[in-house]
Amino acid sequence: MLSALPPVSLPPTEPAQLREQYKAGKNALLTSLAGSGASTRGIRSLLRKLARHTDDTLRQLWQRAGFPADFCLVAVGGFGRGELFPHSDVDVLLLLPDDARVDSDAALKSRIEHFIGSCWDTGLEIGSSVRSVGDCVEEAAKDVTVQTSLLEARLLAGSRSMFADLLTQLEGVLDPQAFFVAKTLEQRQRHNKFEDTPYSLEPNCKESPGGLRDLQVILWVARAAGLGKSWDDLARNGLATAFEVRQIKANEALLSLIRARLHLLAGRREDRLVFDLQTVVAESFGYATVTHSDTGRVVSRASEALMKRFYWTAKAVTQLNQILLLNIEERLHPSGQAPQPINERFLNKAGMIEVASDDLYLTNPHAILETFLVYQTTVGVKGLSARTLRALYNARGVMDARFRRDPVNRDTFRRILQQPTGITHAMRLMNQTSVLGRYLWVFRQIVGQMQHDLFHVYTVDQHILMVLRNVRRFFMAEHAHEYPACSQLAAGWDKPWILYVAALFHDIAKGRGGDHSELGRKDVRVFCRQHGIATEDAKLIEFLVGEHLTMSRIAQKEDLSDPQVIAGFAKRVGNERYLTALYLLTVADIRGTSPKVWNAWKGKLLEDLYRYTLRVLGGRAPDADAEVEARKREALTILALHAEPFEAHKALWDSLDVSYFMRHEAGDIAWHARHLSRHVGTAKCIVRARRSAAGEGLQVLVYTPDAPDLFARICGYFEEAGFSILDAKIHTAKPAKGSPGYALDTFQVVSPTLADHYRELVAMVEAELARAIEENGPLPPPGKGRVSRRVKSFPVTPRVDLRPDEKAQRWLLSVSASDRVGLLYSIARVLARHRINLQLAKVTTLGERVEDTFLIDGPELQHNKAQIAIETELLEALAA
Repeated sequence: MLSALPPVSLPPTEPAQLREQYKAGKNALLTSLAGSGASTRGIRSLLRKLARHTDDTLRQLWQRAGFPADFCLVAVGGFGRGELFPHSDVDVLLLLPDDARVDSDAALKSRIEHFIGSCWDTGLEIGSSVRSVGDCVEEAAKDVTVQTSLLEARLLAGSRSMFADLLTQLEGVLDPQAFFVAKTLEQRQRHNKFEDTPYSLEPNCKESPGGLRDLQVILWVARAAGLGKSWDDLARNGLATAFEVRQIKANEALLSLIRARLHLLAGRREDRLVFDLQTVVAESFGYATVTHSDTGRVVSRASEALMKRFYWTAKAVTQLNQILLLNIEERLHPSGQAPQPINERFLNKAGMIEVASDDLYLTNPHAILETFLVYQTTVGVKGLSARTLRALYNARGVMDARFRRDPVNRDTFRRILQQPTGITHAMRLMNQTSVLGRYLWVFRQIVGQMQHDLFHVYTVDQHILMVLRNVRRFFMAEHAHEYPACSQLAAGWDKPWILYVAALFHDIAKGRGGDHSELGRKDVRVFCRQHGIATEDAKLIEFLVGEHLTMSRIAQKEDLSDPQVIAGFAKRVGNERYLTALYLLTVADIRGTSPKVWNAWKGKLLEDLYRYTLRVLGGRAPDADAEVEARKREALTILALHAEPFEAHKALWDSLDVSYFMRHEAGDIAWHARHLSRHVGTAKCIVRARRSAAGEGLQVLVYTPDAPDLFARICGYFEEAGFSILDAKIHTAKPAKGSPGYALDTFQVVSPTLADHYRELVAMVEAELARAIEENGPLPPPGKGRVSRRVKSFPVTPRVDLRPDEKAQRWLLSVSASDRVGLLYSIARVLARHRINLQLAKVTTLGERVEDTFLIDGPELQHNKAQIAIETELLEALAA
């Protein structure tokens, strides 16, 4: 046992002096960091200086604490590497002899607590542990995280012999192979947490795929295997080439500079490039937002330039991580199985494609694209070996303009696109290895391109590959349950590759300015000509790229009950083949923007537009009367199944015009009749709700005496109750001549809690909405709805467009703004104030942006002054 330690008395001025000394030294270093601009030169030196400055402070505190000579202070974790970021934890281990007993020695415990407290008092963000050598070895044997933390342990003060003993014992319990497996599994789990992509819009520059942690993992497993402690060591041991080491050092320096700037500008430990900080970090690198000199429109944002540089860096780190880990694995687990030849250029090495020679791509550039064709067509192959990945990485200079013009390469690329299987995996692998962007030069321009539209959650290249994946799934039987209608259409489609090419090019012109659909149309026209695609197929591909936004716009913003809308769209697509292809691409495109954007209601709108248009293309001219009669007959059949009295529906149907029957399907018409036939002309408010036939959300029916502020009251209730309105159909019914009008309104709404509490929600809506409508007090002012961080960082300029429809009988009101709680209610209040009659509302939420369309009429719309007042008030409501 150690003898009791006497209490330590410290001069009262020394801690304050040490704190000021540490603060002044750190601030001087951070000032140089702030002024270093975009240059990464010196960032590693600065991080080491921060660590050394902290080392000196800790040593002074340790010396003043008066610990015995056989104690020692050890830097561990990131601090153990001898680098420190501005607000990272200072991780230290107080290493005690095995016979020290902290629990039973009050004086020792007090001194340790005093030391740790003095570290905090001095301004050190300390992370501490207190263990004996035996404890460390025992914990390291059980926990790979502890083992990793101690792997880079560095002595700061105290007993050198005890520290040496610790390292010796740790080496004894370290199993390099088991450690490699544990760290690679840990990396896989970490990547999964970040959706296995370096392209998230708010990446973590330390933990995300392609971040600093991926580089640290390489050095950890190499150190554990005795293969080196630095990048230069790895090069000397043949695990990395000199070129790869230069690339690693450059990428590591940029990631380190971004992380250090994040800490500095956030004033705390912040490793995420969150939207709030992207612009200020970009500006610290010298990037600036560029606007059009004439229009003032933003051409490119400072944040986009920074993020594109980050994504390219993360992509390179991901590639290098994969190459070096595979190399280390081969050293640790040498394969006893001889590689099997695939052809004279490639071998199958334990399920990985291996080049027959390291200089294959330099001597035979045609083999570059052949690699991915072999990957698609060879059964049992699951990836590329380290040797192949390295050869591709070092052959990037070969993929130049001459390479892209080569007829053999063009033929190989076309064959890759036309393979029956493996297209998604091949294209993703080509993008990961930078081959896709170097062969398809227009694609290279959108790699890492952010989309600040609050709609897409992926960069442009990742969105394109996601859409390609979605199209491919329509042709795979195992995914038929996801979108049965699309899978059924795909089953009868003869050339899936046409849709793959369209998916690859549909957004390829994003970020260039101008209409990306038209620019993409030109790009794909050139591609088809260069790759020998038949004229008929090329025309369809060009049509799909140019019109890829048309179907979703019409389905979500126009009145699908209007025969002229359907006839106009049918004329635009021309034939059933073009319609089917556009429908499949549109569904895949919307699904590939964000998990939040797609919903069953949007799927139904697109399916309805497809069916209505197919009917017209089949030769059936739009006939409103015939369509209404057909729907009435079908509705009567449904009513008969419910044993409704003979002609019970007649009073209700006689009060409704043709537009009602055109806008509702037979099932909805029958549902309305069942619940309203006994209440025609009543003064009571009738509300009924059921699970939506679209498969998501509720369908809500409201029948009540009409009032100018009715729509606003309904919107106010839904938003207060936490529902989102997806669609509204508004009709005015007149039961008898001279009697007041009645509103017959239907709404599609969704709620986050619907799945778990369906029946309770139906009962609640039916009771509470009726009560809210019957309360005839003044409309309450709209609340201050909270907006998301994304909206704050990338606000949408509010837009209002009011114009007469094609028949000049009604008006179309379109609004666009950042989404927030209470927005639709604010719009409805303005319309109510001006006694505007609402006939149709299409509510489209695109991520954090809304684009709503209303079909309206009212006396005030006939006067220019009133129109201006309405538009002005709407803009104020949208901007509030």
